[in-house]
Amino acid sequence: MPEIGSNVPERTASNTKFSGKQKIAGVLLGILIFIAGVQTGQGHLALITGGLDSVQKDLPSNLDYSSVEQVYDELRQNYDGKLEVDKLLEGLKTGLVASSGDPYTEYLSPDDARAFQGELSGSFEGIGAQLGKDESGNVIIVSPIDGFPAKAAGVQPKDVIAEVDGKSTAGWTVDQARDKIRGPKGTVVKLRIIRGGAEDLSFEITRQQIDIASVESKMLDGNIGYLKISQFGDDTTELAQSKAGQLKEQGAKSIVLDLRGNPGGYLDSAVDVSSLWLDGQVVLEEKRDGVTIKTYRASGDPVLKGLPTVVLIDEGSASASEIVAGALHDNGVAKLLGTKSFGKGSVQSPQNLSNGGILKVTIARWFTPKGKNIDKEGIKPDKAVERSADDIKAGKDPQLDAAQAELRK
Repeated sequence: MPEIGSNVPERTASNTKFSGKQKIAGVLLGILIFIAGVQTGQGHLALITGGLDSVQKDLPSNLDYSSVEQVYDELRQNYDGKLEVDKLLEGLKTGLVASSGDPYTEYLSPDDARAFQGELSGSFEGIGAQLGKDESGNVIIVSPIDGFPAKAAGVQPKDVIAEVDGKSTAGWTVDQARDKIRGPKGTVVKLRIIRGGAEDLSFEITRQQIDIASVESKMLDGNIGYLKISQFGDDTTELAQSKAGQLKEQGAKSIVLDLRGNPGGYLDSAVDVSSLWLDGQVVLEEKRDGVTIKTYRASGDPVLKGLPTVVLIDEGSASASEIVAGALHDNGVAKLLGTKSFGKGSVQSPQNLSNGGILKVTIARWFTPKGKNIDKEGIKPDKAVERSADDIKAGKDPQLDAAQAELRK
């Protein structure tokens, strides 16, 4: 599959005006060919990923690069300063992808790609929050992670990050915001937050080392097993299977599955976790242009099958965590408790690029077993229970308390 940069001539950026044109046009063509390849290929190293075997969109046959070349020529000839072609090309790739208007389709530079992969491995330095974009293009908090500085400071899902250290985030990509917010542990980052479209808040948050155990478990009173999944990362499947088996051996007769604050992760892990309860049932369907392109079914050992289960969700439960919640709920094996989930129902396929970057492309929409697409809508719990900032500060968890009460009925 062609990658960005694979069609760029092997010439230096400073040789001639013609080589500059060739390089810009070559990168554009490489990007467009690559996107076509993504639309027909299969990606398995994905946040939410699926294969496309039969759907392809034709590209225009008469692509006109003249205005792009004109912009490049004007910059070269008239800009009062030094131009770095590599930065121009990075900007070109970023801008081309951003023009899709989809907040989940994005180009990650090599540095951003390493940060992205570090998040999925569960280790980085920062404030402990998953970032994203809303429909208006604002950088937002998707989920502050339990036990880390952002959550402790009172940052909430869907908070709009208006400024970082006094600089406006207008026009920033998620990765630009991530780069500015992250930093060495012990240092402070200042955030200006807009909440609910009106409330203007300021936070000073001290960064720390973020090491996330993606799965935790313990036994609660009344033979209730507690399984918390913080993200669907590299080790989640293995850990979840192991922890579920341990809970069963310890005498668990019912389960609380805690997906609060879980921003998502790998699709395969979401299917594997669902398979702890389901035995061959549908977990989700992927559709493109209204056509089903893939159906995912549970497989493996359903070690928790038949155990009464309550799934905890909140506004920070997104993407892969919504897949699990929707699958267990629609198949009638779990009740949902908490607050409405985030609402991310699209499918991304990250592709590794030759320059070390990653291109994430939205390739489909996913639907619950009963055919519901939760994009921008979220999943409503069967029983709504709030957990306030005051509860968190006081160490209280009325949602977990309510889940245990539900299982003891």
